[in-house]
Amino acid sequence: MSFTSVVRSEIEKQKVWDSKSTLKQEEQLARVCVREAFLQYGALSDPNKEYHLEFTFKTKKKANEIKDILLSNGINAKEIKRRDKYIVYLKDGEDISNCLAFIGANSSVLRFEEIRVMREMRNQINRKVNCETANLTKTVNASYEQIQAINKVKKTKKWKELEEGVREIANLRLDNPEVSIETLGKMLNPPISKSGANHRLRKIMKIAKEN
Repeated sequence: MSFTSVVRSEIEKQKVWDSKSTLKQEEQLARVCVREAFLQYGALSDPNKEYHLEFTFKTKKKANEIKDILLSNGINAKEIKRRDKYIVYLKDGEDISNCLAFIGANSSVLRFEEIRVMREMRNQINRKVNCETANLTKTVNASYEQIQAINKVKKTKKWKELEEGVREIANLRLDNPEVSIETLGKMLNPPISKSGANHRLRKIMKIAKEN
């Protein structure tokens, strides 16, 4: 069952008019108006794929009426013309959630919000993984260049002329090609900062380029 069908099924069960409601008459009328518009002209995309709710009207007058009601209730509705139809639509997840709540589809709001939370969690995880992958790629590429430079310098007399600390971090890099420069610095005794470790490795890189 589509999300549109779920919402329609829920709001079809509601009373056209709630005599026990504490809302003013004009507010109830506005809700009924949007509710009926959704039943006749509304469509809601699967929120697992995208956030999109729209009303498709034959006349601009009706489209403006619904758009104005939504806007006056803090829901950022927009309007476009598609061929001979007038479309009032929402693209923001929070606006869609507020619209569902406005027409009384409370169970659908809960389901929609659950999907929103899961989507956001997946997006955060994907962003983190992408960031970590990019950092790992950067570390691997830098490590490869450093190892190439170290092996080149080791074949020359310049190797023995290097300061002990530079040779020490160079050997650590050869033994630990997968770790970051910051980690290499911490592995020294005594440990040094990331900038200090980077400075020593740059010395080798410079010598390698000169030879």
